[in-house]
Order: sequence, then C-alpha cells, then structure tokens
Amino acid sequence: MERVLWLIIMIPIGILFTCLGICAWRRKKPMWFWSGREVRETEISDIPAYNKANGLMWTAFSAVFWAGAVLGLFQLDIAGIVVAVGTIVGIPLLVLTYKRIYSKYKR
Repeated sequence: MERVLWLIIMIPIGILFTCLGICAWRRKKPMWFWSGREVRETEISDIPAYNKANGLMWTAFSAVFWAGAVLGLFQLDIAGIVVAVGTIVGIPLLVLTYKRIYSKYKR
C-alpha cells in the first residue's frame, strides 16, 4: 500500500513538471519563472531558444520525481532520500539556472 501511495504522489508531480517543460518549449511568448513576474517579448533576444532552455530546465527537474517513482517500486527509503535531496538541491538550482537563462537571452 505504501508503494501505491508513493506512486500516486510521484507520478502526477513528474507529469506536472514534464508538462511544464513541454509547454515552455512550445510556447510562442517568453516563458516566465514561477515567481509570477511576466517576461515581456521585448526583454528576450531569442524567444525560441529561451523557451527551449526553460523547457529543458523543467524537464530535467522532473527527472527527480520520475527517478523517485521508479526507485519507490524497489526501495522506498532510498526513493525518499533521492526526492528529498533532489528537491532541496534542485529548487535553488532552478533559480540559478533560470537566472543564467534569463541573462543569456536578455536584450
């Protein structure tokens, strides 16, 4: 039962971040970061490349949850550690990565 609950939590989270990455990649207007600040088209020099970089960033972050889901099938303790460390380290990395992406494509 614990494994089923684990999968019920991990799979939707993995899907959420994967979909966010796909949506960012396909978006015609500049993708924003979750801080709520909209990025205007005039701010970005290459919108498709900027959105692709954002999409890759979110898809890479989703890998933590997909790995956690797969590991949870075999070893819940290790899966919990992977997800905990992945999110604790991953969230600040998301912020730093986004700042890099923004500064790279800023006009």
